[in-house]
Amino acid sequence: MTTTTITLPLPDLELVFVQGGEFMMGDDNGEYDDEKPAHRVLVSGFWMSRFQVTQRLWQAVIGNNPSEFKGERRPVELVSWDDAQDFLRKLNALPEMQKFIRPLDPPGAAFRLPTEAEWEYAARGGMYSQDYKYAGSDRAKQVAWHDANSGGETHEVGLLLPNELGLYDMSGNVWEWCGDWFSGKYYAACQQQGLVENPQGPDRGEYRVLRGGSFFHYSQRCCAVYRLDNPREDRNDGIGFRLVLPLPAGS
Repeated sequence: MTTTTITLPLPDLELVFVQGGEFMMGDDNGEYDDEKPAHRVLVSGFWMSRFQVTQRLWQAVIGNNPSEFKGERRPVELVSWDDAQDFLRKLNALPEMQKFIRPLDPPGAAFRLPTEAEWEYAARGGMYSQDYKYAGSDRAKQVAWHDANSGGETHEVGLLLPNELGLYDMSGNVWEWCGDWFSGKYYAACQQQGLVENPQGPDRGEYRVLRGGSFFHYSQRCCAVYRLDNPREDRNDGIGFRLVLPLPAGS
């Protein structure tokens, strides 16, 4: 399987094209109620960063490095949801990013966090999904830095196997912020609608969504369907993020 990619003029910023499609989001047989019920979702195509935002990419945009576990190609961590929004605003304002952003139509004409639906669709391999438990394998150690193999710290991005789309570390290493508010009842509401197109999550909430697990959690939390609610202001050494760039309207 060959993926379409774009390499941008900033360190570790490579985008992978995720062709849109329909999938069953969630898992009726999952261990946790938040993963239920499974429901039909249609996601439009988008570009996603191949790697979690690295410390040298963060530093190129923001000018500092807040991370606990230092390393240029390790994921940035100790960043809140609002810190990620600040990064996105500054990234989108860079002159060298304009040729990638300008062809897009408002209102989403900029880099942003993935929606929870986009994140899960991509983690599960999109239209090339092999229905793995983790992002790219049924064996956590092949694709995820977690409590059993991480040695209690983050690792450079891209060292383990990628998933079906060529995306790395979507399971493990650091949690990834999504754009959505979290609600344990949202999946049931979506199921009642039948097919939901490009869900954005509930209109309001108390917590934001984290996905993917981290280096200090057990493997079950690195599953592609696992969901976590978290305060938007939280900063810890197990939380980072990755980027999405939407396609032009009508694509």
